[in-house]
Amino acid sequence: MCNSGFFLYLCGSKNQIDYCMKIGDIEFRKEPLFLAPMEDVTDPAFRLLCKRFGADMVYTEFVSADALIRNVKRTEQKLTIHAEERPVVIQIYGRDVDTMVEAAKIVEAAKPDIIDLNFGCPVKKVAGKGAGAGMLRDIPKMLQITKAVVDAVNIPVTVKTRLGWDDNSKIIVSLAEALQDCGIRALAIHGRTRAQMYTGSADWSLIGEVKNNPRMCIPIIGNGDVTSGEIARKCFDNYGVDAVMVGRATIGHPWIFAEMRHYLDTGVEPEPYSFKGQTDMLVEYINSSIEWLGDERKGIVHSRRHIAMSPVFKGIDNFKPTRVAMLRAESRDELIGIINSIPEKFNV
Repeated sequence: MCNSGFFLYLCGSKNQIDYCMKIGDIEFRKEPLFLAPMEDVTDPAFRLLCKRFGADMVYTEFVSADALIRNVKRTEQKLTIHAEERPVVIQIYGRDVDTMVEAAKIVEAAKPDIIDLNFGCPVKKVAGKGAGAGMLRDIPKMLQITKAVVDAVNIPVTVKTRLGWDDNSKIIVSLAEALQDCGIRALAIHGRTRAQMYTGSADWSLIGEVKNNPRMCIPIIGNGDVTSGEIARKCFDNYGVDAVMVGRATIGHPWIFAEMRHYLDTGVEPEPYSFKGQTDMLVEYINSSIEWLGDERKGIVHSRRHIAMSPVFKGIDNFKPTRVAMLRAESRDELIGIINSIPEKFNV
């Protein structure tokens, strides 16, 4: 039976009524866009930028339950959240029931809006040890962990997972029902198997099958290869998902949420964000990373993935030496100086 806190509800203005989504007591507008949890990416500085540009909910980097209960400082730091980024989700992963329950209680004390269980990370150091997507090879243990965590905390618990372990075990339709029966409040599905890692294309057809299963009443969040507002629109229209989660396309590109929202609301691509506006965002992120980590060099190194993957510099002729110089910069002044010199140097 569906709990009323799980389902969709009617909302809207005087002129129209839209179907909106709730997770527990958290209400979302029609067609919400979520920032996916990504290791070494979704730190507080980046989450705040994404929130500013319209992300409806943001997820932390994934947190190791084992490291958390051992009081590892870097792991505890991942529990840092700010009021401005709410609603915010802290995601944890592990392979042991008692450890996950203990970690969930520690996380609850940090006061996130939601706790998410990571049963989808495909990387070897996680899945190879039976955690993350490795749980797709031990469904009874996955369900045991889920039920135990749901029963142990007083805030909504959600799950993020994949279609299955490989092409021969795409079990997500039945798994979704079982996870719902454990009491989770929403389910995020990445449209690949663990075996695929991030290769090939995400298969949204099975995500749609889960959403259209009459037994399902919790919100279904789709994830995988969403890189534009046009693609997000197709995901909502073709598969009926309640929310779309955006991952790798946000790296170095937090304003993608504003671009996607504009397209979802108007059906028209927005005017491109100015070059200076984009580089200003990168500089702000660099400064925020340094402040968050409390170390100039660590902040610069932490920022490099965003610099390397940002679309800001795409298409600039003969840009490679400058990109290399940015990635090799050793000080804040050197790095920001290179970025600020680009408009005049390349006439952009």
